[in-house]
Amino acid sequence: MNNYLMKNLLMAAPVALGLLAATSAQAQHVQWAARLVAVSSQKSDGKDPFAPSQVLGVPNALPLGQISNDAWIPRKEGPNEFIEVRFARSVAAQQVTIVENFNPGSITKVELVDTKGVHHEVYSNDNPGPLPEPSRTLEVKFPAAEYRTLGVVVRMNTAKVEGINQIDAIGIADVVSTMVKQAFTGEKGPDAVKSTQFDSSLVNLGPNVNTRYVETHPVISPNGRTLYFARESNPDNVGGSRDPQDVFASALLSGKNKTWGLAKNVGGPVNTPDDPNGIASVSANGQSAILINIYNRDGTMDPLGCSLTKHTRMGWTQPVPQVIKDFVNLDKEHVDFFLATSGKALLMAVERPDGLGGQDLFVSFPVPETNNTWTKPKNLGPNVNTAKSDFAPFLAADEKTLYFASEGRGGYGKSDIFYSKRLDDTWTNWSPPRNLGPVVNSPDFDAYYTISAAGQDAYLVSSRNGTNGSKDIFRISLAPAFQPEVVTLVTGKVLDVNTGKPIRAIIHYENLLTGEEIGVAETDPVDGSYTIVLPSGVQYGYRAEAKGYIAENANLDVTAKDKYSEQKQDLFLVPFNVGQTVKMNNIFFQQSKYYLTTNSYPELLRLIRIMKDYPTVEIKLSGHTDNQGDPALNLKLSQDRVNEVKKYLGTHGIKSERVTTEGFGDTKPIASNDQEETRAKNRRVEFTITKK
Repeated sequence: MNNYLMKNLLMAAPVALGLLAATSAQAQHVQWAARLVAVSSQKSDGKDPFAPSQVLGVPNALPLGQISNDAWIPRKEGPNEFIEVRFARSVAAQQVTIVENFNPGSITKVELVDTKGVHHEVYSNDNPGPLPEPSRTLEVKFPAAEYRTLGVVVRMNTAKVEGINQIDAIGIADVVSTMVKQAFTGEKGPDAVKSTQFDSSLVNLGPNVNTRYVETHPVISPNGRTLYFARESNPDNVGGSRDPQDVFASALLSGKNKTWGLAKNVGGPVNTPDDPNGIASVSANGQSAILINIYNRDGTMDPLGCSLTKHTRMGWTQPVPQVIKDFVNLDKEHVDFFLATSGKALLMAVERPDGLGGQDLFVSFPVPETNNTWTKPKNLGPNVNTAKSDFAPFLAADEKTLYFASEGRGGYGKSDIFYSKRLDDTWTNWSPPRNLGPVVNSPDFDAYYTISAAGQDAYLVSSRNGTNGSKDIFRISLAPAFQPEVVTLVTGKVLDVNTGKPIRAIIHYENLLTGEEIGVAETDPVDGSYTIVLPSGVQYGYRAEAKGYIAENANLDVTAKDKYSEQKQDLFLVPFNVGQTVKMNNIFFQQSKYYLTTNSYPELLRLIRIMKDYPTVEIKLSGHTDNQGDPALNLKLSQDRVNEVKKYLGTHGIKSERVTTEGFGDTKPIASNDQEETRAKNRRVEFTITKK
């Protein structure tokens, strides 16, 4: 039986790491280092014993007070040792915690790094030296500041503490209660989650969705407005009642009452007469879907792969097989796939020679400059996989919260559903998986949990009280503590700035603090609409790309978002012609100054790339301010700012004769200056194409 017809959890649960403070609510306030930025020295490389990367993730170096393979050892002995880390998202920190699991006392300074890269010292010790205890958890607490913390630097004088010094973990929190128990011994086994419970009982979605036939594998679009599922052996299937399984879709009629419209068969080419058809995951805007099976051109099906289909004016396209480099699956009957919301990661459950035994969870990434090609699968590692089968992966919209089924971790049946958090960008460092307990993992058939980006409701298949005893789809509400991390759902249209007509385009969105591209999406071919999902804690930039156009980038700062929200933002494309003016919305300066901030660099680098790709292009930079303050000072500030932009372009090889500048101060507003929301639109830098 294909795992597609087995358990598949798509539901949120509380962070429960055992080593955190007792309440699950607090666990949401705690972050452990997710990325290594810099280190003064290291005893070994990579993820080997004693490597700097051992600092990432939750505390795990045991026993305390002894040298551990799972902690960092600086190679040198001197006054200038340090390690710098970043966290998955920024927080208004009130505490930083450093676990010195062996030979403590060498720490001299602790600095917080804010979202602008500025360092803030929160701890200083001018007299480092050995401590009487063999290990220490250094907790530094302080009032929350106006800035948000994205990283930490720990400085050490290891010469003052003789012998090997080890650091196991670095964490921050926006609470002051204790983050770490001294013994990192969390609760074990199924009893650890006896408190798991939900806000409500199961609610049957009713006759518009459920029938006396089996309904299975619900997949809800991230915006929560379309529900896809499979229906088995139904007379309305493409091949009639002999057809094993077809895909159906239902639209949300009322968000308030959570009622769904009459489900309809999505038809061909997604559904075929003689094979089990099913959607494994759907993109943020519902325009792309990963289907189980390889759809061959001759109409046959290969059950050991997946295909991608897109929604166009004419309906769903012929599914295109996905090419995964060095794809191997020794299990000829079982395979699972799941495409991350960003489109940047393809999860799969396969049995490979480089696995730990049975099916393991792997991840592949898009191969640059190719279509439908993915990298060699990477094992998620022993924190997730076991010697037995681990399968049915689902990654929540936050791209960190993973749910999967496992036969190798014990629990309430042959296979139970577990929950884990991705702790860094290696995709091999995960929090200890937690069994979701007897409410989820019951003796009845309960499977295929799915949640929207909002994370407020889960949908699942159950045989409890199904229509005529069949399996039906149910909804269950989730308490906030059981939901994934907060995200913002952004929708809008891509439009020609001159005509206002929709344009078919590709959306790129990136972390403005690092310049890292987070994800890509496509617009709807009919109306140019798009949907992207942005996890909180970051300032994002996003833009549309289409042939013959230059993008006017948009940005959204969700560093302080603490609840799900939806944002509307149209994106504009400017024809690449002489005389056209492009707003540079992602250029930022210090308050009332002309110094560029680091989150301006991604947009500036794109302008540099355009000018290098088109070496004859010349531009004029124009600076503008609002009407606040002295007009003469505003005029000077606007000129200074565009001069600074020109200077930056020059340092990256753009000759000065290709760039002219002019500051206009507050003389050319494009919006009202009466309110700050509209006044902000007047503070801008633009460039006009003067020669092509």
